[in-house]
Amino acid sequence: MSDRVQQYKLTVSNLSKSFKLHNRGGTRVHGFADIHLRLQCGELLALSGPSGAGKSSILKTIFRTYLADRGSVLFRRGDGSTVDLVSCKESQVLDLRKREIAFVTQFLKILPRISALDTVAHPLIEIGETEENAREQARNMLDRLGIRRELFELSPLTFSGGEQQRVNIARGIIAPKELILLDEPTASLDQKSSNVVLELLGDLKRRGIAMVAIFHDQKKIDLIADHAVTVTREEKQ
Repeated sequence: MSDRVQQYKLTVSNLSKSFKLHNRGGTRVHGFADIHLRLQCGELLALSGPSGAGKSSILKTIFRTYLADRGSVLFRRGDGSTVDLVSCKESQVLDLRKREIAFVTQFLKILPRISALDTVAHPLIEIGETEENAREQARNMLDRLGIRRELFELSPLTFSGGEQQRVNIARGIIAPKELILLDEPTASLDQKSSNVVLELLGDLKRRGIAMVAIFHDQKKIDLIADHAVTVTREEKQ
């Protein structure tokens, strides 16, 4: 493997995915084809394009929720070694998700009766923070994202969609992994909340975190992205 490839945190080459519809006689449906991405530590790469072009599927294939049809996803680990997320063992994928790669989806998925504060504090406790310190950092994060303090001890499943998304983002970035994949992190947010999220992503960039994020607003891409790739429906396999 060349030194040129090794310097990137993430190198995606020729990545393609289609879906087999078993309830339609095994018909194959195009997902995306021949995607190339390169990302260094401290950079954010924005994916944009029309609905249905495959942007979310690209993130899920990088995360290995979906198996690629072809191509490679080379990830440089914290110890300097490189692993291909397309071909590595499932046990290695699970370890990487636990330690080095995170996916922040659009939708909050938690157990009922878990408070917003505990939801956000949990990732810090998992990496060894005391409960007291974790909850204090969670309070600060939720404050910054404009969640009212009277809601902290309530389940975020009772919150509005925008509030749930802010809690989800807080949980996803409070103990940031080395690579974060974000699926439309500002989609349901008002302008003020969107600006705070962009500020938080800027903080992560300064800490050396690499990110791939889906955005639909060109102004947001111009503000936060180091690179941008437009995914189109016209790409065919």
